[in-house]
Amino acid sequence: MTTHDKVAVITGGGTGIGKACALAFVNDGYRVVISGRRAEPLEDTIKEAGVDGKRMIGVPTDVGDPAAVKNLFVKTMAAFGRVDVLFNNAGTNAPGVLFEELPWEKWKAVVDANLNGMFLCSQEAYKIMKDQTPRGGRIINNGSISAHVPRPDSAPYTSTKHGVSGLTRTIALDGRKYDIACCQVDVGNAMSTLASRMAKGVKQANGTVAPEPMISCEDVARSVLFMANQPPEVNIYHLMVMATKMPYAGRG
Repeated sequence: MTTHDKVAVITGGGTGIGKACALAFVNDGYRVVISGRRAEPLEDTIKEAGVDGKRMIGVPTDVGDPAAVKNLFVKTMAAFGRVDVLFNNAGTNAPGVLFEELPWEKWKAVVDANLNGMFLCSQEAYKIMKDQTPRGGRIINNGSISAHVPRPDSAPYTSTKHGVSGLTRTIALDGRKYDIACCQVDVGNAMSTLASRMAKGVKQANGTVAPEPMISCEDVARSVLFMANQPPEVNIYHLMVMATKMPYAGRG
């Protein structure tokens, strides 16, 4: 395990892709802050990492709550004094709901977590990055293949992931003057809590249900870490990582 002075904030860091990224980043030498709605999974991730509070802390956070997000970054600065990388990973879904039957509450919950939460976290990190010394940093947004092509019955999720692409491009443009890079990783079927059901069967465009190939969360973590570790003058603007045989080209 190497060490350096860089600090990464990872939302949704208690499970799935976020947890895998937290472990990969801390093993690469980062000091890491993980957030999530529940304290227990954050504590489990820290325990699995085998490090103390000088290397990793957990801050229970609802990313859709502006006050909670501010608290996340206040505690990050108190612990580590800067933010070099933000991985906006937290998200949720309202799977399998017919468009005409989609409740407003389900729509709003997905928008709050996937888009509003990403905006709030990005804004707080951006303000820190523009004023810190050395200046700048990198914001990595977790998009989805749904940012390109939808699945049936996925209006909230697909809409927010298209919004994530717009947010990524805007931050990438606006952040140039402050040495802030922004990029997006679009993940196919990974064995996370959110997507693991797809290994058993997921609705296809023709109405049939079929299992789809998966990748591990560790596969995704390697890609995210690769993006984070580029030199400041380099930005991997967009990266898609997916199972080789997952349906994407020709999806219908």
